[in-house]
Amino acid sequence: MPGAVRARWIAGAVVAVVVVAVAAVALWPEDAAATDPEITVSRSACGTGWADPRPGPQTFRLHNVGSVTAEVDLIDPATGVIYGEVEGLGAQTTRPLRVTLGNGAYAFRCLPEDSSAIVGPVATVRGGAERSPGVAPVTRNDLLEPLKKYHEHVTAGLGELVANTGTLKDAVHRGDRAASRAAWLTAHLAYERLGAAYDAFGDSDGALNGTTDGLPGGAADPGFTGFHRLESGLWHDEDLGALGAVADQLDTDARALRQSFGDSQVDGNDLALRAHEIMENTLQFELTGRTDYGSGTNLATARANLDGTRAVLDVLRPLLAPRYPGLSTVDSWLDRTQSALDGARKPDGSWTPVGQLGEKQRRKLNGDVSELTEQLAPIAAIAEPRRVS
Repeated sequence: MPGAVRARWIAGAVVAVVVVAVAAVALWPEDAAATDPEITVSRSACGTGWADPRPGPQTFRLHNVGSVTAEVDLIDPATGVIYGEVEGLGAQTTRPLRVTLGNGAYAFRCLPEDSSAIVGPVATVRGGAERSPGVAPVTRNDLLEPLKKYHEHVTAGLGELVANTGTLKDAVHRGDRAASRAAWLTAHLAYERLGAAYDAFGDSDGALNGTTDGLPGGAADPGFTGFHRLESGLWHDEDLGALGAVADQLDTDARALRQSFGDSQVDGNDLALRAHEIMENTLQFELTGRTDYGSGTNLATARANLDGTRAVLDVLRPLLAPRYPGLSTVDSWLDRTQSALDGARKPDGSWTPVGQLGEKQRRKLNGDVSELTEQLAPIAAIAEPRRVS
């Protein structure tokens, strides 16, 4: 999964009230009217200015009168469940927050930088519909166990990777091209299943799985190393003797990564974000064939990416189950997408290259992966670690 694209998403219909700051700024820069309530935010006070609680859609103008940046949440003061959120509200700035309110008690919680949280006065909304479910905040402490389990998963995966790159290196040095190609695919898929850890891999990711993007010499550039460099050589009939050094370097880099990862840590923000990004990058790189250097195995990589997504969801599931009613729909689309990808595997175990898919099969694959990607999008907002005190 090269060049992971980082993005922030508004949660789906069930949790649409959780609005990330980027979305609030990008979608509604001029939306707050002068008649909308202006909510004051500072280090010493929070949430004043809401004099007329009413149900239904509305926009609040959040005005930070303080000297530091703050996060502002609209919460249920009894439970801490979040119904609206703006991050990065700069000092002396105003930003809109659009929400749809149902019956119940609400309060603004302000979290200025380097200061404790302040919860403002409680406002009670009456006369409207029952409010939609909010999102119980996930804290960094909540993520400790999922992160531990994912670290263990990646550690085991790196052990598998090293065993596979060793087999690949031996096959190349034996001069067995068929065995080298088979071992290459096995090793590459082992790496592709570790998608949520790539940021923790640092420069090792580029060395192991980099492409020719940005390299002036293209496939002949000395900076082109790792799996795709070896793929290019194996499937374009380069001399195996010359490829021995490439295989050696790949194996060395895999071993170095396994050694260094023990002291690394997957970021809590990345774990939830990757649940969506892995499949987003599958759409961008694998289903377009952009990372094919001769093997025609992009769909095998897409299938490994799906496994990587499942691994992320497995460790996050205890946090997501009570917070995301759409999780069962995600599981259904995971199964459907897996079936569609497995349909591209031939009886002999080889994979159909993207360019050889029939039009109907290609449309189905693109549609299934696209829908799965959309279903995964809310997870980044739901499981993002938040400060609550």
